[in-house]
Amino acid sequence: MVMALPFEVGVVVRDLELMERFYGDVIGCRVERRSRVPESVGGPAGLGGALTVVWLRVPSGGCVKLILPRSAPVPGPVTPWSPGRAGLSYLTFHVDDLDPVVAALSAAGARPLSDPFAVRAGGRRISFWADPEGNVVELVDGRGGRPEPGHSN
Repeated sequence: MVMALPFEVGVVVRDLELMERFYGDVIGCRVERRSRVPESVGGPAGLGGALTVVWLRVPSGGCVKLILPRSAPVPGPVTPWSPGRAGLSYLTFHVDDLDPVVAALSAAGARPLSDPFAVRAGGRRISFWADPEGNVVELVDGRGGRPEPGHSN
């Protein structure tokens, strides 16, 4: 198998505008396109029917799709990651300098998931935060070099 396009991940959201601002203003993603997805696609995908989707291009490649179900309410806040839980744990973003991003996170409604806000791993600083809706975001400071093949940090 050969991948034809960069990787995409979908995040179901309650407040599309808030999450678009967070991933755009703080993480640096840019809106690539918006679309209304009919129930004929959203239903079989297990997303409750018709959707609004905003594709955000990650500066280093790949895409985050913010998905807002139009016909089914999104349940209340998610509980940020718990140790050993199954399923998607976090989105990792590699940044050239952690400090300015961390400075903007709290103002944008994110909260740190550890104290200290950054830890050292593999010669790099990493920081875990919950975005405004509780999804976990890992930031990896690029000043420590590139991750080894097969490792996210």
